[in-house]
Amino acid sequence: AQQGIEAEVINLRSLRPLDTATIVESVKKTSRLVTLEEGWPFAGIGAEVAMQVIEHAFDWLDAPPARVTGEDVPMPFAANLEKLALPQPEHVVEAVRRLI
Repeated sequence: AQQGIEAEVINLRSLRPLDTATIVESVKKTSRLVTLEEGWPFAGIGAEVAMQVIEHAFDWLDAPPARVTGEDVPMPFAANLEKLALPQPEHVVEAVRRLI
């Protein structure tokens, strides 16, 4: 909100069953989708959520779905390297800005 960005946040409680109806309703209201997860970009839950939206709410999207994920590197043990590998708030803001 400080940067003029408002978002509806959906915290998925489970991945199976996936609450596709709630996600689709949100996309119908916002016309956008940004997913966030700590995992790697390949084959993550964000990819599946994006696919469900493409299948069920494509006509409501005003921009392609965006995914914010961890870096595609082995998970480090050191705390300073972990911060570099995991998604940070500024990564989310960058992804949202690309959609507006």
